[in-house]
This record gives sequence, structure tokens and C-alpha cells, in this order.
Amino acid sequence: MAVEHPVAAQPGDQTRIHNIGYRTYDGPRLGRSYATRSLYSQSLRGAYGLGRSVKSKVLPMLLFVVMCVPAAIMVAVAVATKANDLPLDYTRYAIVMQAVISLYIASQAPQSVSRDLRFKTVPLYFSRPIETADYVRAKYAALASALFILTAAPLIVLYVGALLAKLDFADQTKGFAQGLVSVALLSLLFAGIGLVIASVTPRRGFGIAAVIAVLTISYGAVSTLQAIAEVQDSSGAIAWIGLFSPVTLIDGVQTAFLGATSAFPGGVGPTNGEGAVYVLVTLGLIAASYGLLMRRYKKVGL
Repeated sequence: MAVEHPVAAQPGDQTRIHNIGYRTYDGPRLGRSYATRSLYSQSLRGAYGLGRSVKSKVLPMLLFVVMCVPAAIMVAVAVATKANDLPLDYTRYAIVMQAVISLYIASQAPQSVSRDLRFKTVPLYFSRPIETADYVRAKYAALASALFILTAAPLIVLYVGALLAKLDFADQTKGFAQGLVSVALLSLLFAGIGLVIASVTPRRGFGIAAVIAVLTISYGAVSTLQAIAEVQDSSGAIAWIGLFSPVTLIDGVQTAFLGATSAFPGGVGPTNGEGAVYVLVTLGLIAASYGLLMRRYKKVGL
């Protein structure tokens, strides 16, 4: 019985050129600055879950509401009782709400950088015009801006409420401006520390735990040592102990130079000379955080 063999296809039948419409890009080349701005805006939006899933929006939006609700309650009390002043100073608000701020930075710092590390997408950023410094500046500025929005929004609520309650305009404006300076410095410091810790590990859960541990444990330890110093009649050591926690650093700076009431034991904050040390340490930590991020991402981008 004869077996029919299939006829081999001719080479000419397999080689066809299809025009699928690709053409070169002839639009404007926007360059590094546009790429950096885009990375900043996307990171800032991501810090509040915008452009992401509903689940990603829950925690940051909830924390934003938790930050603003006490301010709204204080305003309502001031208006209802016709008080002569707000129940809480502008500069004290962030210190009182520091636990919420720490939780926000712990949740959003790893979200900002850990996924890029985990999925090894950082070298892809650097394959474009964007450079290491651009990436670090965009991420740092985005998280600091997001934290400033979180901390400044309740101050705006307090300020608007104070004006509605017909409190003294000059005093309220001065206090509001001092509060904004305080939370701006706090945002830069906390964002830097949070990003440095989160950039060490690609695991978001580890990053969250580490940031919470650093911010919470340092504040608890410093507060305990300050209380012990007060009991032991070593009030001179209280201010120096406060240099070892981000929260007490901001407290010391605003007490020395922004007219704030200190939260230190006994209500005695640093003097102007000690306050200058607080400012130098705070600025040094911000600069060190930026430098460590630069060093970290020069290695990651290789």
C-alpha cells in the first residue's frame, strides 16, 4: 500500500512581510524633569491610594479622617462655648496625634519603595533619563508632601474654626503659621527616616514593623528616661535625652523657637542654646536620610 508523503511547503509561502503600522515617535522629548515630576505625582497619589484599588485607599483615608475629626470637635466646642481660645495649640496638635502620624508613615513608606525593590523595577527607572538623585528626590518629596497634607489639614480646620468663633485674628494667624512650620519640619524628618528604613527590605510587612518599632520604641524609651530624670531631680538632663527620638526632637525645636508648650516632664523644654542643638540634629538627620537613600539606590540601580 502506497503512503502519500505531504508536500513540503515552499520557502516562499512562509516568508511574508506584514505592515502592522509601527512608526517612530516624532513628538516632544520631555526629558528628566518631566519624568521626575511624573514619579513625584504618582508617588504622592499612591500615598493616599489614588489610582489604586479600593483596599489601598482605606487605611490612608481612614487615618486622614482620624487626624481631622478631633480638630473638628475642638472647633465645635470652641464655637458652642464661646471660648477665648482653642483647647489645643496648633503646635501641640501633631505631638498629641503622633501615634496616628507614625502609623501613617509606617504604612506608606514601604508602599512607596518596597515594591520597586521586591519586583526589581528600580533599574528600569534608571534605564530612562531619570537618574538616582531624581528617583530619591521624587520619592522623598512625595512622602514628605503626603505627610504634610496629613498634618496640616487639621491645622486648617482649627484655623478656620477659630476665625468662625471670632477669636483674635492676629494670635490665631501667628499660631497657625508656627504650626505649619512645625509640621513641615516633622514631615521632612519622619519621611526621611521612614524611607531609609523601608528601603532596607523589599518585604513590605518587615518595613512596616521596623518603622513602627523605631518611631514608637524611641519615643517610649526617651519619655521614660525623661520621667526618671525628673524624679531623680536631674532636670538638666531632660532636654539632652530628648535628642534621641524624632517626636521629642520636633517638640524641642518648636518649644525653643516656635512658642510651643513643651510636652517634656515638668513642662520645661530646651533653652535657646539647647534648641539650637535640636535644630542642628534635626537638619542633620534629614540630610543623613537623604544621603543614605542616595547610597542605597546607587547600589540597587546597578
